[in-house]
Amino acid sequence: MNAAQVLIDGRWRAADAEGTFHAENPAKGEALPLAFPISRWSDCDAALNAATKAAAELRALDPAKIAAFLDAYAANIEAAADSIVAAAAEETALPVSPRLKDVELPRTTNQLRQAAAAVREESWRNATLDLEKNIRSCFAPIGPVVIFGPNNFPFAFNGVSGGDFAAAIAAGNPVIAKAHPLHPNTTEQAFKAVESTGLPPATVQMIYNINNENGLKLVSDPRVGAVGFTGSRNAGLHLKRAAEDAGKPIFLEMSSINPVIFLPGALAERHEQLAQELVDSVLAGSGQFCTSPNLLLVFETPQNQSQAEVFLAKIATSFTERPAQPLLSSAGRQQLQRGVTALTNAGAQLVTGGNNAPGEGYRYANTLLRATAAQFLAAPHDLQREIFGNATLAVVVNTQKELESILGLLEGNLTGTVYSAKSGAAQSGDDAIYNVIAPLLRERVGRLLNDKMPTGVAVSPAMNHGGPYPATSHPGTTSVGIPASIHRFAKLECYDAVRPERLPAILKDTIANPGTWRLINGNWTKG
Repeated sequence: MNAAQVLIDGRWRAADAEGTFHAENPAKGEALPLAFPISRWSDCDAALNAATKAAAELRALDPAKIAAFLDAYAANIEAAADSIVAAAAEETALPVSPRLKDVELPRTTNQLRQAAAAVREESWRNATLDLEKNIRSCFAPIGPVVIFGPNNFPFAFNGVSGGDFAAAIAAGNPVIAKAHPLHPNTTEQAFKAVESTGLPPATVQMIYNINNENGLKLVSDPRVGAVGFTGSRNAGLHLKRAAEDAGKPIFLEMSSINPVIFLPGALAERHEQLAQELVDSVLAGSGQFCTSPNLLLVFETPQNQSQAEVFLAKIATSFTERPAQPLLSSAGRQQLQRGVTALTNAGAQLVTGGNNAPGEGYRYANTLLRATAAQFLAAPHDLQREIFGNATLAVVVNTQKELESILGLLEGNLTGTVYSAKSGAAQSGDDAIYNVIAPLLRERVGRLLNDKMPTGVAVSPAMNHGGPYPATSHPGTTSVGIPASIHRFAKLECYDAVRPERLPAILKDTIANPGTWRLINGNWTKG
């Protein structure tokens, strides 16, 4: 059977392949019939040459054409929604409705349209004009961007349609996308919705797979402007070393256990409700969210001990009663089992689950583990291991000092959540604890939440989907939230005493833009 074609320099063609691979249907545990190529370096080289040419052409292009492309792409994805969703459901076992069709696909097209609006509005470029010294600066495209999409969001983080893609294109860069091997047909179906609308042919290119050596070579190539990656810590760190050794900026989302803290008053007030919220969050998408709670810090005191224990028992019962849903792959199930085993070896007690679940496809029993604060403090590295799937670790703390010590040992995370009492005498006790622990947690997370599970990531300009290492490679960036996400794929350009007719349009005195800063008569004004 012939393998699918790659898209290079505006043309679908056969890959220069060293082999092929097949995606799987994780709901059935079977390989799918379509074959996809594993490209040799020559395909990467051709894509890089074409992207270099496209980058120069895009810099001279009217931004309105880039915005039109993003809008048209969003509309074309919606028009082809049935085939794209069907491919994704087959390759991921995620439900068509509501997950793929009603939630993730609209989120994806919304991101593309927000990026288009940012291109037209241009405030993301942060144009700054010091008219007294005749020095001007603005953000500009960084050059060809290589994007590695993850396994768990076939649309919203896909290398050919997701947030990294939208941000890179909005900044005026060509994109070379590497499809994820778990959903190559989904990527191809989405990619066929691409419409040039007058952009250079190599504005968007796609290869399905490459070997590890060529992946490292690709991110460190001199022609690359920047790299976006969402995936495992192990793979991310290998790419990080290669890119940074070559001086290339690489923006990684890698690992997060997303601690959720339950203070005594909250448990006394509404422990059954909180248990339900927690179960829904941990088991959403079989736990395969980068913001899934992997660590529960349950503050148990003599006064709320009964509620805390009922809370944990309720979670265990719900985990046992709910049927396990398919994971994304057989490798994902194996990795989940290794993670659970590592936690038990480090001292955690298995409360429920901890083994493969019956049923068709790649299923693993919903798993709850438990440890004491003393155990965590004795092995903090081993017990804050990310376990990507439908499992979580509950650590019971008995004093505020224990909680403070644990927070001081946490690695960087995408999110951190505190549940506290909302009313009554319990509120004052929780407030006092919160005032001490929130600053400690704030230093460890990109997004701080109160009384809300972290699994939802809204597409909002105010959103930060980032965090300190190892959640990401840079705590000052986000992969969700336009216009901030665009800055990852932009460079700051300065013009000193450059003649007016030679300036970019956005830096000319006559151009009015809501995001432009001007220094006039010693006063900075915006607009």
